Amino acid sequence: MERLVVTGGNPLRGAVDITGAKNAAVAILPAALMASKNVCVIDNVPDIEDISCMETIMKSIGAKVERKGNAFHVDSTELTTTEALIEEMRKMRGSYYLIGALLGRFKKVKVELPGGCHIGVRPIDQHIKGFEALGAKVDIKHGIAEVTADRLIGANIYLDVVSVGATINVMLAAALAEGETTLENAAKEPHVVDVANFLNSMGAKIKGAGTDVIKILGVKELSGCDYSVIPDQIEAGTFMIAAAACGGEVTLNNVIPKHLESITAKLIEMGVEVEENDDSVTVRTNGNLKGVNVKTLPYPGFPTDVQQPMTTLLSVAKGRSVVHESIWESRFKFIDELKKMGANIKVEGRVAIVDGVERLTGATVVANDLRAGAAMIIAGLMAEGETIVTDIGHIDRGYPNIENKFNKLGGNIRRISVGE
Repeated sequence: MERLVVTGGNPLRGAVDITGAKNAAVAILPAALMASKNVCVIDNVPDIEDISCMETIMKSIGAKVERKGNAFHVDSTELTTTEALIEEMRKMRGSYYLIGALLGRFKKVKVELPGGCHIGVRPIDQHIKGFEALGAKVDIKHGIAEVTADRLIGANIYLDVVSVGATINVMLAAALAEGETTLENAAKEPHVVDVANFLNSMGAKIKGAGTDVIKILGVKELSGCDYSVIPDQIEAGTFMIAAAACGGEVTLNNVIPKHLESITAKLIEMGVEVEENDDSVTVRTNGNLKGVNVKTLPYPGFPTDVQQPMTTLLSVAKGRSVVHESIWESRFKFIDELKKMGANIKVEGRVAIVDGVERLTGATVVANDLRAGAAMIIAGLMAEGETIVTDIGHIDRGYPNIENKFNKLGGNIRRISVGE
């Protein structure tokens, strides 16, 4: 067990390189299993626990996976196994993408149901609806999903709720189905577009990704390709908010500014200066931040994955802010940890009423989930004194070398073992 010790009070200055998008990479890697010929070379893959977990899962079913720096070489041409019944399946949410990928290629798959952060009810009913519409039979018993089909045939599918996971999973299966699939009320997130672009590079025929209607014309086979994962919108948003929280000036390199527009707009509304360039963003502030109202929404709205860091920033902004979490009902658990540090926040259902305080003070806090962990680090960086963040395994699932990146900007974070 390890912890992070964060000493607050230092402004952040300098530049940070944003890594590849976690949410795209955990879908693109299993999608590579759909290539029945040639090798996939996937670059800009983040070095995080969820990726290591996915690598273990892919190797367990017979894929040849070699990591070279930030690039993954995936050879699945001789893949025959369609069962993934190992513990790693339960450690991450994105493991369910194996269902769509293996169902598409082999028309059968048997997997442990996924795990991930406890941020609310996360059903896979829309995934099941999509697979069944394509002609598959879904059987779930004792935490294991078995999905089979004699044939997958294109269909018109309307998702009852906007779901990134269901959009990608159905898109994977439909890429190798017979005929055309029309997926309506689809998620528009950047990583949905990235997965579609990857599949198209393999020979798929997908149009409309990034809109709410995606059309997939099934092909007979997919082939390996070279591809680079997009920059991580959520990691970038985290560092933008941290820069605003601590003061100073930070430049984020390797970003797509358009993906950050909803975050940029709120920071500017608070009084932060944000300068956009082609593939970088610079954040400047010297304090005097004012409260704003935030509502999380599917892309291009304000991302739920940045809500916890943003609420942390608002806890020291002048005046009252109201944060409405419309995506995940349990994403305010971290607020009890912020209150230990002196935050003045009242939660009413899915709404948090934040009255800004002059400063936070260090305390021992828990990282309830991945993005809550990032919020606790930001709270520690701007707090007076020392903050100890526990349960940091959640953080390592999604942020590579987070303490090193902050320390290069002037932060003071140490990773220690519990016995130290």
